[in-house]
Amino acid sequence: MSPSPYAYQSEVYAHGLRDQKPAITFIPSEWENLARERLSANSFSYVHGSAGTGETDRKNRSAFQSWSVIPSRLVPSAKFPDLSTTLFGKTYSSPIAIAPVGVQTIFHPEGERAVARAAAELDVPYTLSTATATSTEDVAEANGADGKRWFQLYWPGNEHNDITVSLLERAKKNGYDVLVVTLDTYILGWRPTDMDNGYNPFLRADSIGVELGFSDPVFRRHFKDRYGKEVEEDKGTAAAEWTKIVFPGVSHSWEDLAFLKEHWEGPIVLKGVQSVADARRAVECGMQGIVVSNHGGRQMDGGVGSLTVLPGIVDAVGEQIEVLFDSGVRCGADVMKALALGAKMVLVGRPYVYGLAIAGEEGVRHVLRSLLGDLQLSLHLGGIRSVRKEDLNRECLVRE
Repeated sequence: MSPSPYAYQSEVYAHGLRDQKPAITFIPSEWENLARERLSANSFSYVHGSAGTGETDRKNRSAFQSWSVIPSRLVPSAKFPDLSTTLFGKTYSSPIAIAPVGVQTIFHPEGERAVARAAAELDVPYTLSTATATSTEDVAEANGADGKRWFQLYWPGNEHNDITVSLLERAKKNGYDVLVVTLDTYILGWRPTDMDNGYNPFLRADSIGVELGFSDPVFRRHFKDRYGKEVEEDKGTAAAEWTKIVFPGVSHSWEDLAFLKEHWEGPIVLKGVQSVADARRAVECGMQGIVVSNHGGRQMDGGVGSLTVLPGIVDAVGEQIEVLFDSGVRCGADVMKALALGAKMVLVGRPYVYGLAIAGEEGVRHVLRSLLGDLQLSLHLGGIRSVRKEDLNRECLVRE
């Protein structure tokens, strides 16, 4: 990685002196268009699509436009703004993390491996989805000994606690040190674009989206006991069985969190919190973090924009629990606004997937370096010295 994220811009201009233009555009809105050109209708609709009419997704984006940065002038600085942040007692080099996205091999053959390698190179935390197309172990290997990695859980029902424990133990054994529990996806949302294509990647007779089950010894034993054969003998049935387990159709309860606390030693983060009441309940249950998120608008139509509810949640629990943010982030200014409103870390989803589709690992690297460089330069031009709350806070914004 360059000494400063902003240095990416200098590299590009230096190449330009030799008439060498970048292989991938720096315009965030064009990443989506380039991905569309490269992907099948099934794959693009899966990542781009939203629930219902897409209202929640549009609200996510418009919420960012409701806040504007007020720059400060004549702020002396000896260097570019410090992007480092502290979360769960650990220092991270930037406030950006990879959001959990499943089935990544439908976007590029290298899938999760490519994203994990790019994230490690840039010291960005990688979050592995339970819906991965690559095993816990193989992603950890790609992410490397120094990679920072988290594990996202689609939580099986209590009747499959043994499978949950197995997933957690595999994650711990392979260096995933934060558990991110998604609360809003115990069943897939109403997604018209996927239904128009008749496409559910989790039900096909391959390992895409279900590899975590296919590679899990407890699930494999469960499948053989129930069907009298190995997973490889009937991948279609095995995929359907695994999907039914991790998307059981009914929600867990707050009381069930005690089970996760018993079987996970590190921080536990609840992803999908949208209300002050739920945020307070997370504190009461001893959680270490929450992600203010609506799954990028992919789960429920007509929902509130995540950035809209972020300030109220931060005001209510921000001193008691780590507040992370997800949904609608497309550029460095978006990251800056979410941080100013109180988030400690911002998860990025669709943009890096578009990068993956465009150019594999290099595409992911380009998107992440672009976001980090954009963030650092935006802070610098705003007279904001760091992402710490004493420098970047609500006083830096105005609501339009």
